Amino acid sequence: MKSKLAAAAIAASLMGLTGCATMDRQTVGTVGGAVVGGVVGDALIGGPVGTIGGAAAGAYIGNRATEPNRRRY
Repeated sequence: MKSKLAAAAIAASLMGLTGCATMDRQTVGTVGGAVVGGVVGDALIGGPVGTIGGAAAGAYIGNRATEPNRRRY
């Protein structure tokens, strides 16, 4: 049940982000990473610490992955 709720939350948040046409790629990556990280942190660790920690880590990873001047090898 919990995994279905998490999948629905991820799908709804990503669909909501696609409607924000004024958001640049890096902002979408940051917000999307925070959402996914929060859900994963809650599922793995649980509680507010897991959710907030996962959201912070996901936001950082999403931000760095979509950085515009990042060198890609």
